[in-house]
Amino acid sequence: MPLHVAIIGSGPSGFYTADSLLRASEDCRIDIVEALPTPYGLVRGGVAPDHQNTKRVSRLFAKIARNPRVTYFGNVSVGHAITLRELRQLYDAVVIAMGAGVDRSLEIPGCNKAGVHGSGAFVGWYNGHPDFRDLDPDLNSAKVAIIGNGNVALDIARVLVKTEAEMAESDLAAHAAAAIHQAPIEDVYIIGRRGPTDTKFTNKELSEVGDLVESAPTVDPTQLPRTVTGEMSDHQRSLREKNLATFRAFAARKIGNERKRLNFLFYAQPVEVMGGGRVEGMRFERTRIEAGRAVGTGETFDIPCRLVVSAIGYSVRPLAGVPIEEISGVVANRAGRVERGLYAVGWAKRGPSGVIGTNKADGDAAAHQILEEVTANGRAGGAGLRGLLDQRSLRWVSFNEWQQIDRAEIAAAPGEAPRQKFARVQDMLDVIGRQGEERPSATD
Repeated sequence: MPLHVAIIGSGPSGFYTADSLLRASEDCRIDIVEALPTPYGLVRGGVAPDHQNTKRVSRLFAKIARNPRVTYFGNVSVGHAITLRELRQLYDAVVIAMGAGVDRSLEIPGCNKAGVHGSGAFVGWYNGHPDFRDLDPDLNSAKVAIIGNGNVALDIARVLVKTEAEMAESDLAAHAAAAIHQAPIEDVYIIGRRGPTDTKFTNKELSEVGDLVESAPTVDPTQLPRTVTGEMSDHQRSLREKNLATFRAFAARKIGNERKRLNFLFYAQPVEVMGGGRVEGMRFERTRIEAGRAVGTGETFDIPCRLVVSAIGYSVRPLAGVPIEEISGVVANRAGRVERGLYAVGWAKRGPSGVIGTNKADGDAAAHQILEEVTANGRAGGAGLRGLLDQRSLRWVSFNEWQQIDRAEIAAAPGEAPRQKFARVQDMLDVIGRQGEERPSATD
């Protein structure tokens, strides 16, 4: 009797969990349930479009999806098409791997004005995510303010200042490319409450912005400390020292003929979004570090801009039957276990941290917990899910059908681009309709 496991979400944490289960037991039947027709989660919709090497991990995930003990149910939103309660009745175990898809708000006066966007929405827009296709950010601004000192903030800034030629081999969505490359952007500000040695940039990505064709990085040398201080591991100290050295190189660099500037501002916290119905500028308060905390000094300064992107973190999207921790915004869990038969992995488990490979340990842990705690009980599994979806006339997408969409995107790629993404669900379904169905049977 097989053990039936459903994984909600087809990003890295979901696929790594499936892989761990497949390796640990020959009696598992795994169904990956994804809200979009397209798999791979943040690899497709979150990784920067000019970082194609990172996206190649999808080849591993495709291999996992083609395993005969795995079935992909795309275009099935848990909480809408089917409830979590129904899913748990069909499966011996359910794994929550849906990531953290809700942008945290700035929570300052004016934060809801038009022209203020969360980084998840903005990144989804330029990556062709259907939920954000119609975001339509106003890029008619010489200055852009990005709040946050992590890699997501750096990705957004880089995409906004790169030339069309520099993005030629990316999968930047066509609608976003048209808007970005026509925008009059001259200055992009990346702003953090703390100092340069507290940034969360990986040095590889930070160094990358020093090699752009038409944009120069700028740093105020007076904001750079002489050395890295504080208690930390040798590894962490080394990472911070590398970033500090890169910032020093940026500060010493002479601005040449670059038309754009990528400005790093430290020790500044946002206090107000200025303007009427839409953003016209940002007001910041200078900070200092006291007892390890960034505190305001009372001194303020303004940056005029029409676009603000907040990259300060994410929370898990609410789902009936899933407890969410109020402060952290993650699924309430103990080492990934929500309760017997219900588990969390990836960002849903630990918040938005780490790199793609970090999720592998989560998958290993979840597989161990499931095989230790759960026994097969003759549940209907994928056959039951397919029957329920068909009964409700809900159009789910198989992995074979996703591959049809994939081939169509690759065939439509302009120039050197790897693909031209469909950014609307109906366009994806239309491709499947034109090419015919190759739908496998659900897992036994």
